[in-house]
Amino acid sequence: MKKVKCKEETRIEYKKEDLGLGVRGKYYKEYSEGHNLVLLNPEVARAFPTENAVNEALLSLIKLAKSLSCPTDRPS
Repeated sequence: MKKVKCKEETRIEYKKEDLGLGVRGKYYKEYSEGHNLVLLNPEVARAFPTENAVNEALLSLIKLAKSLSCPTDRPS
């Protein structure tokens, strides 16, 4: 079996021109379609530890708000 000489592949420093041309927003559309991330405060995260718990709480809050809101179709 031959021994392969190990060549160090990582450089100590990279130049901008070595990295190629970057494209701003290249994957923005795909990312925004598949993600809706929200950062929770630590206190909120402790109260609602799972995604399902957060969704249930928010949906119940929406239902409550809708049931308490005054109808906008009031006769004058």
